[in-house]
Amino acid sequence: MHPNPPMDAPAGKSGGGGTLLGRLISVDATLSHHLHTITRPLLPYSLLLLLELSADFRLFFPISLSLLLSPTLLRPFLPPLLLGLLLDLAFVGLVKLFFRRPRPPHNNASTMNVAVSVDHFSFPSGHASRVFFVASLAHLSAAAISDHEAVNYALFLVWVWAVLTSVSRVFLGRHFLSDVFAGACLGVLEALFAFHFLRF
Repeated sequence: MHPNPPMDAPAGKSGGGGTLLGRLISVDATLSHHLHTITRPLLPYSLLLLLELSADFRLFFPISLSLLLSPTLLRPFLPPLLLGLLLDLAFVGLVKLFFRRPRPPHNNASTMNVAVSVDHFSFPSGHASRVFFVASLAHLSAAAISDHEAVNYALFLVWVWAVLTSVSRVFLGRHFLSDVFAGACLGVLEALFAFHFLRF
């Protein structure tokens, strides 16, 4: 049962009129609202919020930092992970400030734990960039960590978490589809950069 579910709202019309960009934005908004509407009765709201919390920087970064106390097996993975998470936070914040795209009109802002004003903007999805960064970096680093079957299983679970968390942003009404897609692409690029240039 959704606590105080937001009223269904028609997809917001963005500027652009009859231009190609305007039509793409309109389709993006309409499809995103449709996915939010049809999944809301089907998926437990608490599960979506749990996925949201699992990728929140204020929770995820301290947990990642605590891995410094872990066995040396994970040590090669940690510097690019921690530095990459900070890079992601800064870059997503700058992009959001540049585009200043409002969140979907059907987003229930009262259920958001907004930390800074930039969180009021929608493009790109910081959650999507973060989880795809982690999944992509883990994928790239898996061979250096171990070729044990358990690592492959853990890697599969990380990818499932990344995909579910990303699509949950649309289902919750927090983001448009294009926000999530852009965030996921950004996360993959950040992982490639971190893997090649932030390891030491």
